[in-house]
Amino acid sequence: MDKMTKEHLTSLLINGTSEQIQEAIDDIHPADILDVLQDHHSQLNNILSKLPNDIIADVIEEEEDEDEQYEILKTFLKDRQSAILDEMSDDELADLIGELDDPEERADVLSKLDIEDKTHIESLLKYDPSTAGGIMTTEFISIKANNTVLKTLEYLQTQVEEDTTYYLYVLDKEKVLKGVISLRDIVSSPFDTPIMDIVNPNVKTVDVNMDQEEVAKKFMKYGFYMMPVVDSEYRMLGVIEIDDVMDVMEEETTEDINLMAGMSGEERVDSTVLESAKSRIPWLIVNLFTAVMAAAVVANFESTIAKVVSLSSVMSIVTGMGGNAGTQSLTILCRGLSLGEVDKDNAFQIFCKEITVGLLSGIVIGIIVAIGAWWFASNPWFGLVAGLAMILNMLAANIAGYLVPVILKRLNIDPALASGVFVTTVTDCMGFFFFLGLATLFLPLLI
Repeated sequence: MDKMTKEHLTSLLINGTSEQIQEAIDDIHPADILDVLQDHHSQLNNILSKLPNDIIADVIEEEEDEDEQYEILKTFLKDRQSAILDEMSDDELADLIGELDDPEERADVLSKLDIEDKTHIESLLKYDPSTAGGIMTTEFISIKANNTVLKTLEYLQTQVEEDTTYYLYVLDKEKVLKGVISLRDIVSSPFDTPIMDIVNPNVKTVDVNMDQEEVAKKFMKYGFYMMPVVDSEYRMLGVIEIDDVMDVMEEETTEDINLMAGMSGEERVDSTVLESAKSRIPWLIVNLFTAVMAAAVVANFESTIAKVVSLSSVMSIVTGMGGNAGTQSLTILCRGLSLGEVDKDNAFQIFCKEITVGLLSGIVIGIIVAIGAWWFASNPWFGLVAGLAMILNMLAANIAGYLVPVILKRLNIDPALASGVFVTTVTDCMGFFFFLGLATLFLPLLI
């Protein structure tokens, strides 16, 4: 079949029959169907009515907003809803139910599940959504430790599904994880070989209570597509797949970017006006108070500014460049802390590096500013004051860019939590203090 364009897909979904869509369904990705639904919302019922249950389940899973997932589900009658939910994976169902704000809506979805699925989902809902238990799925194929290769192959013939992986986990009678084995090892071994003779006992696992960000780091470290989740007694509870980890990484990255800008980690471009306002205003108020602090510093040097008016034109350059330098240092440190690249062994070395970078950057930028200020005021002493203030403020900026996220981390606060606001406060206050303080000391030479 030729590559299907978005226009062709849209026409097929809106105007095609169920039979025509069914013939082409293997070549259509659920994410592309979701795009069409979002672009042509008025055709939602028309399109969904022609899709098979498993594809509808995939489309719902592609939708990131749980409220929108529920809206899609509600377009069907109760029996059809149950059939669609039966096609969804346990972890996606748990996410859908766990994120619904209305208790009646959560109960409504749970009531449409069969007893086995309901039990699995309720067990998943017990875990914190931001932990390994909250993002794992209980759907995985396990092999009994006392089986032979032949019995294992016979078992797999009855269990193979579309998403079966190349690696399978071996459990004993108590569900304790004994090792991992590849399909290649199974099919290449004699039928009478005991599974435990070819199993790899060195399995990288994830604790069920591990924070999802730590889970993502572990996946990045080992490069696995799937990892087993175990409890304190090494009983296997589920698996986490790479697509779940990618969602976590996107979520954590978005949250960190928002927090560094002084916004809620939950805000998105499609958030309502009220949600966005509630997210941003509290930190803007905090920023207002930090701006007042900077203004208070300036107020203490009013007499100096009154005598050398040109100071007011240059001091914003000193504080602005300091803020930029602090943001650079802050960004690198937040990333390093997030990825576990900063620890007790290298913390002091990194601190010294940031001081050195701040000093070198300050000298280079300070010389340029000094020359510009000298030319602007036709006074070499004015240039010296501006250059020295720039060096000191950029040094302070790099120190703040290091210390603020590290201190927040020590206090068990997300390092990205509005660190930018605090670093900017330091660079503004110290920038004004250094520049106007030095100007006061050199005042007779500036007049």
